[in-house]
Amino acid sequence: MVFPKFSLLFCLLFSSIQFLLINYPVKCDNDEKDNLYQGINKYRASSNLKALTKNENADCLADEIADQFKNQPCTNTTGANTVPGTEPQFSNYPDLLTKCHLAISNTRDGTVLPACVPGLVRSLVLTNFTQSLYSDNLNDTKYKGIGIGSKGNWIVVVLTTDTPAGSFAPYSFSGANLISKIGFIYCSMILLVGNVFLL
Repeated sequence: MVFPKFSLLFCLLFSSIQFLLINYPVKCDNDEKDNLYQGINKYRASSNLKALTKNENADCLADEIADQFKNQPCTNTTGANTVPGTEPQFSNYPDLLTKCHLAISNTRDGTVLPACVPGLVRSLVLTNFTQSLYSDNLNDTKYKGIGIGSKGNWIVVVLTTDTPAGSFAPYSFSGANLISKIGFIYCSMILLVGNVFLL
């Protein structure tokens, strides 16, 4: 009976790979994001404000929004020269939230700050946030977390709060849970079928 042994081996292999993918997400070094994160926290420290903590879900949304901006040219009406809250709205915003396993209800208190800097020059990126209308947001004590995304000449900062409406906590039925449940059901079915063949 090779089939039951094969199915058990397959399930163990599949479960191991699944465990690694869910618990050890791939991270990529991104200098402009790290530099901006450190620069913003130094800026806040100069005003005796607590450092913002990295929020992976806000990072995801920032990346998705930056991707929407990437083909827009840098002008005087884009990026940090835009009055916060008046930046272009995307008709597919709910889809962007879904990609990051977020809901409007837990992102409402957050703030999205896009900036366009040709070549994403380090010093200019930071000043586009600290020496613009965005500085009011960066100095606001209600913000506790930060996510940063970039595409092309665009870099986007998403600020989060510690309130339920601004936590950027993923909704409970995430893709990881779905994959885990499907994997469990699939392996259970294979084991069941393998045991039937043994009888």
